[in-house]
Amino acid sequence: MISEKFAEARRHMVLSQLRPNRITNDRVADAMNTVPREEFVPKELRGVAYLDEDLEVAPGRFVVEPRVFARLLQEADIGSTDVVLDIGCGTGYSSAVLGFLAQAVVAIESDPALVETASEILSRLECDNVAVVEGALAEGNAKQGPYNVIHINGSISTVPQSLLDQLAEGGRLICVLGSNPGVATVYRRQGGDFFPRAAFDASVPPLADLMVAAPFEF
Repeated sequence: MISEKFAEARRHMVLSQLRPNRITNDRVADAMNTVPREEFVPKELRGVAYLDEDLEVAPGRFVVEPRVFARLLQEADIGSTDVVLDIGCGTGYSSAVLGFLAQAVVAIESDPALVETASEILSRLECDNVAVVEGALAEGNAKQGPYNVIHINGSISTVPQSLLDQLAEGGRLICVLGSNPGVATVYRRQGGDFFPRAAFDASVPPLADLMVAAPFEF
């Protein structure tokens, strides 16, 4: 009965939050309608898991509101053969959704406790194409790159060159630069250069590991 309640909440999220907000990519909508968001938040927040809000799952880690997350995924144009790097995965929700869209996902998390939590949830949900790795977020994981898509959870002040360098030719890095509001931005690698494109305004919580004092200028 509870599982049916959450399944209905997922369907309502897609119809009332995603579709009216320019989410036209059916693969993205299907992924969001499939992955059980409630499994990745603390028990006391499960009842509000499908509200269009950022939910804090650990200090400095959030499950980003569905509308913004879905638009970022849509902008990334993730293909079924893509390999994705997920930065600051927290409890693993973003990684699970990315895994639904891509061939393989490497999820980076600097907090050892969250690495264990995310690994347990993803294993329980049989997200077998997602690997959670402990490491510094700004360093990514060059060993398993290059990546077709890099996704950064939370707003940042600037994109570390070390992450851009892990993009494959034609690869896309998606992030939110700045805050109140920030700018959802897609970087594309072409011919060894990186070309940013402002996609839409977005307000998401900061990813503290990648926030520095210098302001970003687009």
